[in-house]
Amino acid sequence: MIDTIIAKIKEQAIAAAPIGDTLKFVLDDKTVFLDGTGDANVVTEEDKEASCTITTSADTFAELQSGDLNPMGAVMSGKVKIAGDMGLAMKLQSLLG
Repeated sequence: MIDTIIAKIKEQAIAAAPIGDTLKFVLDDKTVFLDGTGDANVVTEEDKEASCTITTSADTFAELQSGDLNPMGAVMSGKVKIAGDMGLAMKLQSLLG
């Protein structure tokens, strides 16, 4: 399941305009790093410092991707933790569809 989620993040990030910053997802024991500082968003599984880090379970992230879980509700309930640039986190909805 986690590999499917990572593949979808890569697919959506490549199709989106560069976010102009760096973002890291920590999904269970996997890290997904998105570097949008260049001409395109680049997604790797490197564990680097990022302007914003979003931590959640793979199950919760899948619910967010599918639209079954409201992002704000997930943050308020503690299912999703955000560290760093909150403005960048708010751009995620457009990036991840």
